[in-house]
Formats: sequence, structure tokens, C-alpha cells
Amino acid sequence: MELELNRVYYPEGTNGQIQHEGQPICPSIELPWRENRRSISCIPEGRYEVRKRHTQKRGHHLLVIDVPGRSGILIHPANDAQKELLGCIAPVTELTGAGRGIQSRAANEKLKDLVMATLDRKEKVFITIKSEKR
Repeated sequence: MELELNRVYYPEGTNGQIQHEGQPICPSIELPWRENRRSISCIPEGRYEVRKRHTQKRGHHLLVIDVPGRSGILIHPANDAQKELLGCIAPVTELTGAGRGIQSRAANEKLKDLVMATLDRKEKVFITIKSEKR
């Protein structure tokens, strides 16, 4: 499965749209681009594998792997990138500002269900992150 995240960068946060086969799945929020610095920047554009992971704290969730210079990059719920993210990607139902959205849990479940079903079939999942063309 190939997912695509098209980003728009703002000083306060990064907004995106996650798609599969050209069809929108949900918007997303991230921290602003700050040179890939750990815990304060979104990750660099590129193509990354997405795997499932389970922890006591988050239960089943999605992990973005092989990010240059970074680890522990998750796809998880958050409605305010500056307050709730440390470099991860948060699906949201609706964008409300730069790096902000609403109903993240619902959007995350929608994306997670799609991706987990693919991973359960032993198929690989990748996400390609790039800037939206303006």
C-alpha cells in the first residue's frame, strides 16, 4: 500500500492531506519544519515504511521507520501540534489552523483501520511525504 502525505508549511505548524490512490483519507497536522531537529520539527520529506506496533501506553498504533536522524516517529491522535506532538504525525478530521485540527481520534482510527488491514495481510505500507504544489 502506498500512502501520500502532501504538506503545506507554516511557521506555527505543518498541515497536510493523507491520500491513498489519489483519494483523500484525512487531513493531518505536524510541527513546523525546523531542520529535522528531534522533538521540535516535522520529519523530512521522503518515502518511509509504516509498521504496526503495540505498547502499554498507546496500544496498537502506527510507527514510521527509517527516518534519517530520528526514531520513535508515530502516527497518533493530537489536535494541537505545538502542545501534543514531538515530531509525530497526527491525523485529524478537520483542520482549524496551522498545526491544529479537531476530532483526531476519529481520523486516526479511520487511517489505522485501513493500514492495519493491509499489514495484517502481510503487505508492506509506505508513506511518501512531499510538499503540496501551489
